[in-house]
Amino acid sequence: MAQTVQTEDAGDIAPPLLREARGAAVLLTLNHPDQRNALSEALLGDLLDAIEELSLNDAVKSIVITGNGPVFCAGHDLKELSSRRSDADHGKAYFSEIMGLCSRLMQAVVRCPKPVIAAVQGPATAAGCQLVASCDLAIASQDATFCTPGVHIGLFCSTPMIALSRNVSRKHAMEMLLLGDEVEAARACEIGLINRTVPPSELLDASFLMAEQIASKSAAVVKIGKEAFYRQLEMPLSQAYDYASEVMVTNMLHRDAKEGIDAFLEKRPPKWSEP
Repeated sequence: MAQTVQTEDAGDIAPPLLREARGAAVLLTLNHPDQRNALSEALLGDLLDAIEELSLNDAVKSIVITGNGPVFCAGHDLKELSSRRSDADHGKAYFSEIMGLCSRLMQAVVRCPKPVIAAVQGPATAAGCQLVASCDLAIASQDATFCTPGVHIGLFCSTPMIALSRNVSRKHAMEMLLLGDEVEAARACEIGLINRTVPPSELLDASFLMAEQIASKSAAVVKIGKEAFYRQLEMPLSQAYDYASEVMVTNMLHRDAKEGIDAFLEKRPPKWSEP
C-alpha cells in the first residue's frame, strides 16, 4: 500500500503542492491524487517556485519530493492541454508555454544547490518519470513503476527523453521510449533510473535517512560538488578533467576542506562552517 502524506488541512480546494519541514530537509508533496498528481500548470508553477525558493534558503540542506495517494505523478495534465485545442492557434502558444515551464522546472531541480531526492511511492509516468530522472537521487517503493508511454498515444516523450537518457544507457532509454512499457522498481534500479527500492512502509523513512546523511556534510562542499557533477557531464574528457581540477583547487582552498582534512588527521568530528 502506498504511503499517503497529509500535512495541512486542504479545505474545499486542495493546494497542488504541500510543504513540510523535517529537520534540515523539506518534503514537497504533489497533492492532486484525484488527478494522479498530473503536472498541471498550477502544480508546475508551484513546484518551480518552491525549488527556486528553497535553493536560496540556507537552513535547508536537501529536498524530498513525493506524491499523495497511490500515484507519484502521471505526467502532464492531458485534459488541461487538450482543452486548449479550441484556441485560435489550436493550442500552439499554450503548449509552448507549458513545455517551457516544465523544462524550467526540470532544470531548476538539476541546478538547485541542495540535493533533491525523489521518494517514489507509485507509478511515475512520462513527465513524472522525467521528474524522477531529474532528481539527484531516487528511492522507490517496491510497488512503484516507471514508463514513458507517449508512443502509445501519438505523443513521443521527447522532453522526458532528455532526463531519461542522461540517467540510463542509450539502449535502455530507447527501449522505454519506443515500447512505452512499464518498468518495475527492481528493474529501474538495475538500469540506474533509481538508487534503491524499499518496502512501501519504509519509503519516507529511508528518504529522510538519506537526507540526514547529506545534512551531516558541508553544505558548501555539497553545492560545489553537485554543480561540478552536472557541468562535467556535458564536456569532452580532457575539458572535464581541466574543469574538475580547477574545482578541486577551489575546493581545497575552502575553509571546510581544511577543517575536514584536519579533523580526519586529528581523528575528530569536523565542524563545518555556517552557510
